[in-house]
Amino acid sequence: MPVWTMTEGRPHPMGATLAGDGVNFAVFSAHADRIQLCLFSDDGTQEVQRLDLPERDGDIWYGFVPGLAEGQLYGLRVHGSFCPAEGHRFNPAKLLLDPYARRITGHPRWHGALIGGDPACPDRACGRDSADFMPRCVVTAPNRADLGPRPSVPRSDMVIYEAHPGGLTRQHPEAASAGRFAALASDAMLAHYRDLGITSLELLPVQAFINDRFLIEKGLVNYWGYQTIGFFAPEPRYLATDDIDEFRSMARRLHLAGIELILDVVYNHTGEGDASGPTLSFRGLDNASYYRLEAADARAYVNDTGTGNTLAADHPMVLRMILDSLRYWVTEMGVDGFRFDLCTTLGRLAQGFDPDAPFFQAIRQDPVLAGTRLIAEPWDIGPGGYQLGAFPAPFHEWNDRFRDDVRRFWRGDAGMAPALANRITGSAHEFDHSGRRATTSVNMLTAHDGFTLADVVSYATRHNAANGEDNRDGHAENHSDNMGVEGPTEDRAILSARARRCRNLMATLMLSQGTPMLLAGDEMGNSQQGNNNAYAQDNPTGWIDWSGRDGAMHRFTRALIGFRAAHPILRQTRFLHAHEREDDGFADLFWWSADGSAMTAAQWNDPDLRLLCAEVRTAAATPEYASREDALYLVFNAGEAQRLVMPAVPEGRVWRRWVDTHDATVAAGPVEAATTLIAAASVVAFVLEAPQ
Repeated sequence: MPVWTMTEGRPHPMGATLAGDGVNFAVFSAHADRIQLCLFSDDGTQEVQRLDLPERDGDIWYGFVPGLAEGQLYGLRVHGSFCPAEGHRFNPAKLLLDPYARRITGHPRWHGALIGGDPACPDRACGRDSADFMPRCVVTAPNRADLGPRPSVPRSDMVIYEAHPGGLTRQHPEAASAGRFAALASDAMLAHYRDLGITSLELLPVQAFINDRFLIEKGLVNYWGYQTIGFFAPEPRYLATDDIDEFRSMARRLHLAGIELILDVVYNHTGEGDASGPTLSFRGLDNASYYRLEAADARAYVNDTGTGNTLAADHPMVLRMILDSLRYWVTEMGVDGFRFDLCTTLGRLAQGFDPDAPFFQAIRQDPVLAGTRLIAEPWDIGPGGYQLGAFPAPFHEWNDRFRDDVRRFWRGDAGMAPALANRITGSAHEFDHSGRRATTSVNMLTAHDGFTLADVVSYATRHNAANGEDNRDGHAENHSDNMGVEGPTEDRAILSARARRCRNLMATLMLSQGTPMLLAGDEMGNSQQGNNNAYAQDNPTGWIDWSGRDGAMHRFTRALIGFRAAHPILRQTRFLHAHEREDDGFADLFWWSADGSAMTAAQWNDPDLRLLCAEVRTAAATPEYASREDALYLVFNAGEAQRLVMPAVPEGRVWRRWVDTHDATVAAGPVEAATTLIAAASVVAFVLEAPQ
């Protein structure tokens, strides 16, 4: 074994960086007394040398090791005060992961040695060495590969496909390396994306995360990945080899196919949990800087995330780490955008949530990040945690009210027509301010968290016993409907009603203003057997069942996405407010009654209203250079069959029925009379066209 030496080095960039004939190391800690670099043998089994980082510039500790090469395994040990009452939990007996590590060899193996405090006396350090139970960091080279041309997808054209990075392909019969990054951009999957018409693949967390101890003890694992421990490293379980270029190759193939890559990222907390959790990285590096601690007792962590801890995103060096991580995934790994888990947490200051918090200011002025897709999950469990509509442009926001209101309207809940009217016109009540666009709302029927679409129409209650929490976990109110039988049935009438309800929901999604998000598998009738919280189900419950795909639903969804793409009226960036257009005098939005008269206040206030009829045109404020077309007439009927008086048409134009969920068609059919029949429980879309 060679004997390594440490020389001066540089305080930047952070982490381990190949530089000339060696590796530079730079680590942040404001309160440490000493930081040691631990080098390991090629197989990772032996710690062969410890070297002190000799230099300090402010709170950056650094040094250079000549001769060290790519592939070197390493970790950190940090000396300082173990005084939880003051917020400090330094313990050199704990091997720590470098927060900037580009690759991590695996997952911690649960053992008492991972805990920083003595179980018998939590205010005293535990002296057991944790190295045998920790993965190693790996020195990696910068990306030298071409990541492919970035897709040029207009914001108005986005159709997001949310998927689990492993579960999407785990059971696919044709995807090579099923369950891995490579499979996501396999020929079979690229063909599926293109055929379906999606523009943007949004993956659940792929940054290295841990398996929670309580899950391992129950024989389960962290399937979803919302317990990050390495913000720069790809999750090892999705790599077929030890080469992170697998991720880059996936990104390149997606780009060449015109598909954007968006990552679900978790910068609001880490996998280290609360005060009883393990010391894996941040806690041992500088607990008082990385985490928000309770003012009354620094032993305790602020828990705005419900996971035991909250990252201090307003701390300059923590914010720097977050921004460095985001830039790395864009420039080095080929990512095109991010969905921020519990994004309210990132904007919370001492006085509460602030849309001008340092995180939002920094990301919007960053020359790399300002042009990426930015999507906020606009809530957490902290004070004032629900902030739908409060985020700054250009952030999109997940709109859970779209999900709930659309489900409730089609379930037949009373008084839901006005709410649906707001949702299908872009949720202007929430988003039409501060110059925000009508595409701001990410409209969703379902997401990873909750029922699949097939389960929304098949289960009235959650069925989460397999999670080992006595069916207490997951959403209690899903606004779902089993249509008469809980779960699977062979009753043809119920199956037919469920299929139509799914089509109605999907049509509502694709005919609404905003940015549609489709949960992977919903287009083919995928079920989780009523489990609405499959976070620990890395098994057929959580995987997509390709063998049982519903071909009819797939064809209908594909046709709807194509219809949306063909009609700019459905993809507007400006909100519709029933304003008169200067060029033709028509209102850009008009609500009709079934008898052909304008909707009245009494009708809007009728709790039994089940029919919405919207005549939609290009928004009045749309400039002349933007795409324009005549009009669409959209009908949402959650009640009985009705004969509809069609709006009058200008000379040289006719209405043509294109979408009808009653018979699952997305094809042109003429409307030759002044009235037409709208089937019960159906969505119909008419297009104003020239006669053929």
